[in-house]
Amino acid sequence: MRFLVIGAGAIGGSTAAFMTKAGYDVSVLCRSEATAKTLCEKGMHISGVRGDMDIPLKAVCGTEKLEGKFDYCIVSTKAYDTIPAVRSALPLLKEDGLVLVLQNGICVDELLAAAGENRSACGVTSFSSTMVSPTHMKITGEGAFQIGMAAGHYDRRLEALREALSAMVPTEIKSPILSYMYSKLIINSGITCGGALTGQLLGAMLRSSQAREFFIGLVYEDMALAEKMGIKVPPFGGRLDYYKFISGNSRLDRLRRTLMIFVVGLKYKNLKSSSLTSLERGKPTEVQVLNGWISKKAKEYGILTPINDRLVELIHQIEAGQRKSCPENIQEIMENI
Repeated sequence: MRFLVIGAGAIGGSTAAFMTKAGYDVSVLCRSEATAKTLCEKGMHISGVRGDMDIPLKAVCGTEKLEGKFDYCIVSTKAYDTIPAVRSALPLLKEDGLVLVLQNGICVDELLAAAGENRSACGVTSFSSTMVSPTHMKITGEGAFQIGMAAGHYDRRLEALREALSAMVPTEIKSPILSYMYSKLIINSGITCGGALTGQLLGAMLRSSQAREFFIGLVYEDMALAEKMGIKVPPFGGRLDYYKFISGNSRLDRLRRTLMIFVVGLKYKNLKSSSLTSLERGKPTEVQVLNGWISKKAKEYGILTPINDRLVELIHQIEAGQRKSCPENIQEIMENI
């Protein structure tokens, strides 16, 4: 079997390295000749919780330098680059080849339109990795992959893909995968876009009682949409049960929710939002496939999601240079809903 990885950043680059280390035939498509040359000659440098190592990769810059067809293409780009990357991958796949999209947010409809039901798979990532440079990935936390066909059916090709991805982290086949994507989306709708909104690390952000209410409000909106869409949301990471989280409205229930959010802020106090990092690099965020997806679907299903809606508006203003990332943005949202 042959694998192609497009988007060799924190997730894709780490995965390509460990699959290669396990003996799989993996090619990596890079943005620059210099990066491709370094990966071939010196290898991908891995650091972090698994120690330090260098893993040489088969890397090229440009699809014209790839030879033959691939059984699987793993696309792990930023969300706004995903569909163009999928389209570029399709001519490189064998007739029965499969595209796996690993990204934040949800773009299932767009993926199915681009690649079709028989070639479209999606995945959820729960391990953490940081791209120190294009040739250096720091693995900061263990986790897992969950994969499934975008259309929700089972496909035997997922078995070989599951085995290969397990070279990186334990991998499970899930159906419907949309439920698991949604579970992670709820977390990202607060952490990823909240960081972009405030310009703060998670710990500093969640020290504010108003920010904690903002997070709780997002969960309520997201779960209301899930119910309307008929999505059964599994516990995130097998631990965070959203149904228990939003249950009850007594003073004790409200205190329980606030304390849970506060503890998350303590535990992950130094976590920096990927969307905030994008803004700092002068790049757009992934808000359209996170809170933007919630807002879009809410309108289709007649659900009100004022916190998500206003968050999307404010982040677009930040992207356009019309507003700064600051804690007062959450204050503005919460005082006007």
